[in-house]
Amino acid sequence: MVVTSTHDSDAETVSSYDRKSELMAFDDSKAGVQGLVENGVEKVPRMFYCEHSNDLSYGLVSASNSKISIPIIDLTGIHDDPTLRDGVVGKVRYACEKWGFFQVINHGIPTHVLDEMIKGTRMFHQQEAEVRKEYYSRDFSRKVAYLSNYTLYEDPSADWRDTIAFSLAPDHPKAEDFPAVCRFVMIVIQLLTLFTLAHATSSWDKKGCAEGLLLLCDYYPACPEPALTMGNKEHSDGDIMTILLQDQMDGLQVLHDSQWICVPPMHGALVVNIGDLLQLMSNDKFISVQHRVLANDQGPRISVASFFRTAIPKVFGPIKELVSEDHPPVYREISLKDYMAHRYASGSGTSALLHFKL
Repeated sequence: MVVTSTHDSDAETVSSYDRKSELMAFDDSKAGVQGLVENGVEKVPRMFYCEHSNDLSYGLVSASNSKISIPIIDLTGIHDDPTLRDGVVGKVRYACEKWGFFQVINHGIPTHVLDEMIKGTRMFHQQEAEVRKEYYSRDFSRKVAYLSNYTLYEDPSADWRDTIAFSLAPDHPKAEDFPAVCRFVMIVIQLLTLFTLAHATSSWDKKGCAEGLLLLCDYYPACPEPALTMGNKEHSDGDIMTILLQDQMDGLQVLHDSQWICVPPMHGALVVNIGDLLQLMSNDKFISVQHRVLANDQGPRISVASFFRTAIPKVFGPIKELVSEDHPPVYREISLKDYMAHRYASGSGTSALLHFKL
């Protein structure tokens, strides 16, 4: 089914707009946003309209004219030189406490492997729609699923983005099925070690930080009217930690000191950000911050994100080593199920953590 544009017109009033039908028609097409582009869409359908899209420049600091930028951490030599390692630990601590976002370079994953991941993502989303449709599903228990907008029916506006998702842990596909993915995951072991040293606690891994791994390969097609929508609306991540590989197209921004700061693409670098569950576990020492992706008329923009969270029902709470009389617990203990339920109910743009504060 081809979804047509629903721009406002004299013949169409707000009262006559049937959003549910538009969402269902889009979902039933199983072709995603890329399907709209392939069918020659010239105007953004109303289901994608974002009420904040017209003030995207408010508070924006671009990478080209600002001295403010997210930390860049070089991992060269940290396994061989204790002094270098201590210095990197300090930089990781600073980035986690003050930014919640940083980029890592010289991490040990060959650049050609990362390039192949971007290439593979592009090839999947640009193949014939009939082939993509075979993977289209909203059954989140599937190991591989293609879809557009996880919370399509819950959000007030849809994002201009399609996703192919892989559930890789604890029961992951065979290594030979996803060789690039398996190489990519190696970095989490190193990063979790750095987090442990940054706050002198061995409890991160005991909390099951790497038991659940979801890989999202996102595709942001060129948008005919980027001022009307978002590639990925303002949000924080509902996991422990996210590691992101992005291509060379701008669009990712992080909210820092009430300003939107661009995260410029760096070839071969990985973007790391703290998730809500790690902020809770660290008792607010590490911060999970709002970030977003702008729609653009150039496209496509491609990114590959690894979301680390436990796949086993667990109770999360502030780590005991980080709680004292001077630093009492900020949050009550919560289950992953309760957190996720509240997160989806509260919508984008609002931290789900606020609900669980003591």
